[in-house]
This record gives sequence, structure tokens and C-alpha cells, in this order.
Amino acid sequence: MLIIGRVLLGVGVGFVNQSVPLYLSEMAPAKLRGMLNIGFQLMITIGTLAANLINYATSKIKSDEGWRISLGLAAVPALIITLGSLFLPDTPNSLIARGYDEAAWDMLCRIRGTSGIDQEYANLVAASEASKAVEKPWRNMLKRKYRAQLVMAVMIPFFQQLAGINVIVLFAPPLFRTIGFVDHASLLSSIVIGLVNVIATFISILTVDRLGRRFLFLQGGLLMIACEFLVGLLIGLKFGTTGMGTISTGYAILVIVFICLYVAGFAWSWGPLGWLVPSEIFPLEIRSAGQSITVCVNMACTFVIAQIFLTMLCHFKYQLFYYFAVWDMIKTVFIYVFLPETKNMPIEEMILVWKRHWFWKRFITKEDVHIELTGI
Repeated sequence: MLIIGRVLLGVGVGFVNQSVPLYLSEMAPAKLRGMLNIGFQLMITIGTLAANLINYATSKIKSDEGWRISLGLAAVPALIITLGSLFLPDTPNSLIARGYDEAAWDMLCRIRGTSGIDQEYANLVAASEASKAVEKPWRNMLKRKYRAQLVMAVMIPFFQQLAGINVIVLFAPPLFRTIGFVDHASLLSSIVIGLVNVIATFISILTVDRLGRRFLFLQGGLLMIACEFLVGLLIGLKFGTTGMGTISTGYAILVIVFICLYVAGFAWSWGPLGWLVPSEIFPLEIRSAGQSITVCVNMACTFVIAQIFLTMLCHFKYQLFYYFAVWDMIKTVFIYVFLPETKNMPIEEMILVWKRHWFWKRFITKEDVHIELTGI
């Protein structure tokens, strides 16, 4: 029953991860797109914190029914999503694509709060016309002019899951037991991490449209690298390669502090931006296909890491943190070299960002730019 339920839950989560970032990016004005899109990640962090609080509370129930209550309460957010979706309006992009031009105009006026939307509406129409000419979006993604978007759709979620965050969030209780905390204390430490996650995501919301995506990616990556090396060093000094040793409460708290700093770095960089950037870089004709690739890579990497983590922990021990730190170094260099800044750029004009980039411009012709911007 648990396995079947988890499979069905996975299908639902896949649908949500596919649709919500795209929906938010299409509805939000360019100058607020980052802030509004990261609301998706904020809700995830709040949900994680709520789950940790529930697990902590139900773990104190003396009967054996605590785990049932914990699992059953997961139906509450699912119900909220289901009922809430009934009240969501269609995006202007979706309305234009289905031929409801007048409704699209009204919706765009409504969400922008002004009737001066002529240029943006014209861009949406042009993007829709270009998308109608594409019969096979999956095959179209392999075209040379979409090389940058395809690479980002694969590499950003790949690097996001290799940040090591799942090691901290999904396995925090056993990890904290390993470094000296008892059962309830380890769950309480998970709550602290969840709270840090929520606060840091708020920081990302407040800064992403001012400081930009690249700055948060790079700053967060450097912080994560430093913290993972320090956590690995601190655990290694006490437990070594045998995995056996004792640790004082003060020493364990120091480890927790660096872990919390690591979580904060992830929560204002790779956590939300791993969903934001892929959702805003695709033109309309391949947008759904591109987001599908992002979700697929993300979920596949999550599955693989969840399966091999305990084995890696047994073999690598404290060096596991060094392993993820090396991946953080690789992805930080990748962002610095290959990702251009996308803040404040309308989605329908995003091709200009790639055309100006020193590396990706070689894959895009002036004709490609003309077609993307005019639809002809």
C-alpha cells in the first residue's frame, strides 16, 4: 500500500512541478517574475517545515498510531491544491494558443493592472504564431538555436540534486543521530533546518529581481562549498574513517550551525533558482517540453541519490561531504561560464539574452532572433 501510494504521489508531484513554475512565469510581469516564481519554492519549504513539525509531534504519541496520523495529514495540502486549482484562471499565453484572443487581452490587462499592454500582447501573439508552426516540440528542442535551453534544462536540475541537500533534508534525523543526538533531538534539529530553509527562501524572494539570478547562484554555491568542507572536516576529526567515536553537545551544535548555513545558501540560490531559471528561458513552442525535461531530470536524480545515499555514507563516511562539495565547485563554475543573467527580461524576448552571450551566440542566427520576436 505504501509503495502504490508513493507511486501515485510521485505522479501528482510530477504534474505540479511541471505546471506550477511555468504558470507563475507566464502570469508574472518580467520585473517581478523571480519573486513570484520563488513563491513555489517557498511553499515547498513551508511544507517541509510543517511535515517536520508534524513528525515531531506524532513521534510523542504513545500509541502506534502516530505514523498513520503523519501520513494521513499529507492529504490536506493535496486537497488544497485540488480545490484551489479550480479557481485559477488560464494564462494569457494559453488563451491565445487556444484562440481566445479577447479573453487573453482581458486577462493580461487584469494581471498587469493596466490597459497599456499593446507591446506585451503583440509579443505573446507572435510567440503563439511561432509555436503553432511547431508540430513536434520534442524534436524541435534538438535544433541548434535551442542548444542553450536544452543544456540548462538538463544541467541545472542535475546540479541542483547533486548539491547534497537531500542528504541534509531527507536524512537529517539519522544524520543527527550519527553525530550524537537522540531520536527526539534529531527530529527537533530537522525542524531547525526547516525553519532556516523558510527564512533563507524569503531572502531569495526579496533579492532575486534586484541582485539577479547569477549573483545568487554564485554566492550560494560558494557558501555551500565552504560549509560542506567544514562539516566534513569537523565530522572527520571526531569519527575518522571508522565511523566510530563520541561527540560533545557543543561540538555537535557547531556542526549544526555549519549545516544550517549550508541549507541557507541552498535555499536562497539553487533551491528556488533550480525551478525559476528553467521555467523562464524557453520560448512558447517548446516550453512544456523543456519543463518536462527539467522535472524528469530532477526527479530521476532525486530517486538515484535516495537509493545510494546510505551506501555512500557507509563507504565515504565524512568524505561524503567532500564529494558533494566537489560537485558544488563544478556547478558554480558552470553557472559562472555558461549562464547569462535573465532578470527583468520578458520571456518572449529571452532569445536576446542568449544571442548576447559569448558562448551561446554562435548557435543563434539573426534570422532565428527575427522569427522568435515576430513569429514570421
